[in-house]
Amino acid sequence: MIYQKLNKLGADEKFYESIEIKSDVALRWFPIVTLIRDDEIEKQAAIDSMYNFTNDVWEFLDENVKRNKIKKYSVDEWVFPVKGYTPSAIGGRNGSGYVPGNFDFFIQSSYGHPAHDIFINDRDQDCLDDATNEPVEILSMSGGIVVETRKDWTPERMDIKGGNIVYVYDNFTNGLFYYAHLKEVYVSVGDFVEPGTELGIMGRTGANAYPRRSPTHLHIMYVRSINGDLVPEDIYGDLLNAKLTD
Repeated sequence: MIYQKLNKLGADEKFYESIEIKSDVALRWFPIVTLIRDDEIEKQAAIDSMYNFTNDVWEFLDENVKRNKIKKYSVDEWVFPVKGYTPSAIGGRNGSGYVPGNFDFFIQSSYGHPAHDIFINDRDQDCLDDATNEPVEILSMSGGIVVETRKDWTPERMDIKGGNIVYVYDNFTNGLFYYAHLKEVYVSVGDFVEPGTELGIMGRTGANAYPRRSPTHLHIMYVRSINGDLVPEDIYGDLLNAKLTD
C-alpha cells in the first residue's frame, strides 16, 4: 500500500515531470516527504522508506565518485552558506538560535527550531545587501545531490513556512541540508553540487520570512539519517569553521 502511494505521487506531481531527470534516485525523496507532510504515512513506514532512499542515494553517489564524475567532500571543505558574510551574521548568541524543542521530522505537530538563521544587512527589506545593493548568493555548504527544490512560492501560499527551498543530500555524512526562504532557486533535482555551488539568492519567501517583522535571513537546518530516522544536529560549530567566500 505504501509503495502504491509513493508511485502515485511520483506519477501525479506535475512539477517534477518537467525536470530533466539526471538521477531517478534523487526523485524518490519528494514522494516520501509529501506523504509525511500530508500525515498520510505512519512514522515507522516513513523511516523505513527513508532508510531505503538514503542507502540507494549513498550507493548512487559512491558509484559516481568511483567513476571520477563527482568528489566526496569532507567537513573540512564545507563553505559558509551566505556569500560575503561571516558567522557573526548567525542569529542568537553563541548558537542559541538552535532550539530543538520536541522537533520530529516525521511528526507534523512537533515544534522547535533545530536550525540557524543567518541574517544579511537589508534594512529596507528589498533582498539586496545594503552595502553592495546586490543580491546575496546562497551557497551549498556541502557536496552532494539536490533532492528537492521549491521555486514557485507566492504570498498567497502563506501555509508554507519555508517558501522557496533547497534540500541537498550530503554523501559524506549521510545527512541532508535544508535551505529556506530563498528568493530564487538556481538548481534542480538531480544536480550534483560541491561546497560553494550557488543554490540561489537570499529572499523573504515563506510564512516565517515574508512578514515585515522578520529580518531578511537564510534558514539552514541539517538532519542526519540514522537508519532512516532523520535526526537534527546542531551545525553551529561547522558554520564557525566553514570556509568564507567574498
